[in-house]
Amino acid sequence: MKILRNFIVILIFSFLSFNFLFDFTYVNKQINKNINEFVYKYILFHKNTTNLKTEIKDLKKERNKFRGQKELFEDAYKDLYEDSLEAEYNSQSLYKILEQFDPYEFDMNIKKNNSNLEFLINPEHSFSNNTINARIYSPQKNMLMYGISNNFPGSGYLETYNDNLILISASGVLAYSKNPIENIKQELFFNQIKTNISKFIGEEQFKKSRIHDFDWLEGGWFSIKDINIYKDQIYVSYTREVEENCWNTSLLHGKMNIKLIIFENLFTSEECVHFYDNVDGEFNAHQSGGRIFNIDDQKLLFSTGDFRSRFRAQEENSIFSKIIEINKNSKDYKILSMGHRNPQGLYYNNNDNFLLEAEHGPEGGDEINLIELNNNKIPNYGWAISSYGEHYGGKNAPYNKKKYVKYPLHKSHSEYNFIEPIIYFIPSIGISQIVGLNHDNSYVVASMRDESLYFFEYNYNDKNITTPNKVRDGNAENINIERVHIGERIRDMIYYNNKLYLYLEDTASIAEVSIK
Repeated sequence: MKILRNFIVILIFSFLSFNFLFDFTYVNKQINKNINEFVYKYILFHKNTTNLKTEIKDLKKERNKFRGQKELFEDAYKDLYEDSLEAEYNSQSLYKILEQFDPYEFDMNIKKNNSNLEFLINPEHSFSNNTINARIYSPQKNMLMYGISNNFPGSGYLETYNDNLILISASGVLAYSKNPIENIKQELFFNQIKTNISKFIGEEQFKKSRIHDFDWLEGGWFSIKDINIYKDQIYVSYTREVEENCWNTSLLHGKMNIKLIIFENLFTSEECVHFYDNVDGEFNAHQSGGRIFNIDDQKLLFSTGDFRSRFRAQEENSIFSKIIEINKNSKDYKILSMGHRNPQGLYYNNNDNFLLEAEHGPEGGDEINLIELNNNKIPNYGWAISSYGEHYGGKNAPYNKKKYVKYPLHKSHSEYNFIEPIIYFIPSIGISQIVGLNHDNSYVVASMRDESLYFFEYNYNDKNITTPNKVRDGNAENINIERVHIGERIRDMIYYNNKLYLYLEDTASIAEVSIK
């Protein structure tokens, strides 16, 4: 009996010893997970210690790694913080420097030095969508700085001559592309053309933007307003200081030459709006029109705005707020239409002999108007009696009460014997130039505030088209229209060789737009 008991004890001891030496495998299978962890931690501690040492070593590696990353992040944060402080300091320093200058001074320096302008393709800003392919050329050297109703950089206008692109800045810097348009690839360089524009508008006029009550960086009241080239003649519009602080919109012309152009006045008047002394006590030279369109060898069309002297729009004997036909040979003129606020776009349809005119409304109500040219009576488009917009500040503003009595801005044109626009935009898009495309009844109008192109169809002979057609959020009531966002203020636009060329004034860039 004793032998049997000793045998059993030895057998059990041997079994336990065997499993102890070989990780207790059999026992592990018989007990649950918690007991297994307990055994490893407290019974098989010699093996757990080895595992713990390995884990501690790995944790130390992770800790060192995280510590290193933390130090890198701290260093990066310090660098970024220091860079931001430096950038803030630099921006403040730059602003203080710019406070000592007007933007026109940068342009005048370019002009005086006869410097060339250089643009390069900007792949980051260029883009393509279902409607267009836009190649953006950004300024690289001698950036234009004098802008119209916009923070710098500068504004400008485009034209073509002998297959070359022509650029004129708001400050009168005139230049032509070194290469023909079809040969422009990655670079777009302009050589400057010498002119006598400063005889008509220059530093004395540009400097006067600083006397007004708004931020000087949003100045540019007095500037070049448009350029147009017809055969060997070049036409440039500008805000003319007729007498001290009294202004109108006038037109220059000269013989086109890429070396030197001597301008003369083609159209002007002694009628002017005084900055301080005027009937309505308001003045704004941004509302000056200035768009040019050559019809043929004899006739030219020209637009003028109201300079906020609203009553002149309804006076037939005033040159303000009108579309004017000028005889280029005799310099005689006649009023084609009246009642316009600030005409920014003109396009003449030669086939059907009508004019499309795009004009800024007040707060809301930008318009596209149809002007038929075979009228015995001057057609009247209603400003400042009728408009789909409102005076700035609206009807509830105390300072507008007397204004609405004099200029009520009725929400109908036809009821007050005025002509309705074919299209109006609510809210305003900051409408600019309008052009016709090669397809019948196809047009496009550009915008500044909305930073977009609006492609639309209008059939003059379709009597089922009712007017007016309101456009809101890119959609029209009775007109096919498509909004294409560009992303910058489009100051000017031309159509040449089935492509659109845009002047983008937020970056002083030029866009070449192919229509798909």
